[in-house]
Amino acid sequence: MTIQIGDTLPSATLSRMGANGPEQVELGSLLKGRKVVIFALPGAFTGTCTTAHVPSFMRTRDGFAEKGVDEVICLSVNDPFVMGAWSESTGAGKAGITMLGDPAAEFTKAVGMNFTAPPAGLIDRSKRYAMVVDDGKVTVLHAEENPGVCETSGGEALLAAL
Repeated sequence: MTIQIGDTLPSATLSRMGANGPEQVELGSLLKGRKVVIFALPGAFTGTCTTAHVPSFMRTRDGFAEKGVDEVICLSVNDPFVMGAWSESTGAGKAGITMLGDPAAEFTKAVGMNFTAPPAGLIDRSKRYAMVVDDGKVTVLHAEENPGVCETSGGEALLAAL
């Protein structure tokens, strides 16, 4: 089943690069009592993800903070090493975006947002979407029909919905 507005996100263990290497992140703990934006995309270092999706949230990070958002998280089906390198190359981390990996696509599959495109080399990847989560509950959800497009799931569109 695909996640919908009003649903509570399932528990999940994600990963990130910390000061001493890879770290496990319990999503439930990260969301508890907080208002968080999560935007997910097919893959680090891929075209639209790098040139449009991540930059849109870098541009709007301060606007989300003004609307009471505690954290903006980028989620991709990649390992923490790739997410750390991508954070550095895009400047996302310095812009206040938390880069989290879902290496085995467990969370992505649990929320029904996975897809596979073998010709592009994308196996068990995330569809492109963005959501606002308040204390673990989805309050706004913008999903793209095509993973190569970043329109309704971009930072500006999500910010305008708040």
